[in-house]
Amino acid sequence: MATDAVVSTSNAPKVNKSYELAKCTIKAPSYSYTHLELFNAELSRAGDLDALQVKSYCTAALKQFFGITGMAIPLDILKVDGQSCWLRLPRDNLGAFAAAITAWQGTAQDVHSTLRIRGCSDWLGTLVGQQDEEKLWTD
Repeated sequence: MATDAVVSTSNAPKVNKSYELAKCTIKAPSYSYTHLELFNAELSRAGDLDALQVKSYCTAALKQFFGITGMAIPLDILKVDGQSCWLRLPRDNLGAFAAAITAWQGTAQDVHSTLRIRGCSDWLGTLVGQQDEEKLWTD
């Protein structure tokens, strides 16, 4: 009879101290991000990029490759730093944008310029640290 008085705690209901308020899984994000770098044949004459130049170069590339419909692809310039820039664009247009940028070569004052795609991703966080990560292994 002494064993009947012992209460088993394994059958007692567990108390949940945390609650899940919302759950969201993003399978296909709306935007993609790309990291571009300006490459000039003559590095001595290369200046730093600014947002207006980035917009102009990208618009010229899209117009040359796709015509007027290519110019309709919306681009958000997130950051311009030296010869590099980071852009946000609709995920569905990333392939078309990459094709136009890699095929484009601009000329200004007898200097040929191209934009290199350093990286593309659906998540900005994967692009942000790549430049510093490359310096870690190359320096």
